[in-house]
Order: sequence, then C-alpha cells, then structure tokens
Amino acid sequence: MAAEVAQLDAALDLVVPAKAPGANIVVGTWNLRAFSDLTEDWETPAGVSPKRNFADVSYISRFIGRCDVVAVQEVRGNLRALRYMLKALGDDWAFILTDVTKGSQGNDERLAFLFDSRRVKPVWAGL
Repeated sequence: MAAEVAQLDAALDLVVPAKAPGANIVVGTWNLRAFSDLTEDWETPAGVSPKRNFADVSYISRFIGRCDVVAVQEVRGNLRALRYMLKALGDDWAFILTDVTKGSQGNDERLAFLFDSRRVKPVWAGL
C-alpha cells in the first residue's frame, strides 16, 4: 500500500495547492457516494458488502488532508467510514454534520463539513 499512497501523493501534488498559512485556504468538496459502512479489510473480498474498505478510506483521506475544509456529500446515517477517516486524518481534524434526511427521497443522507482546526475555526454568529 505504501507504493500506492506515494503514487497518489505525487498525483495530488500536481493538482492540489499546498497549504500556505497566512496566504491561502484550500477548500474542497466531494460527493462520496453512499459514504457509510466499512468493510474491516484492506481489500474487499468478492461478494462482501459494504464494498468500501480501509484502503479506500485511507486514499480518500489523503486528498481531504490536503484541504483546510471539505464539504462531503452523501454521508449516511451510519458514520463508521467517517469515523475511520477522521482517525486517519488525525486529532487536528473536526467536523460539523447536518441532520440526516429521512424518507425514500432523503436516502438517509447528510452533509459533513470536515476541517483542519489548526487552519479553520467555526464561528457561531448569534448564538
């Protein structure tokens, strides 16, 4: 996996600007289809559900970690993959979640805002 991560990091270096304290804020967004449960393996065995595994979430966290704040769409009611990703990102990362949209049209989805707390601080105006 180390070779794959190094290859991914090299590709990200070409397209994602580096964080520059005092000079920029790197903002991202990602629609992670049905981001919820997680298979506790590095590779998902054939026929196993859910298909997303530790390696998948580790790769996703490599991109997110290059940003200061990221809006992640389609986070489901089950937060297992999100919790694993936050562990991979480290203690400096935090999140804010919307409520889950219930019903057949809501698909049990929510929006998550993940942010590097060393670079971004939420402001609760009027509270």
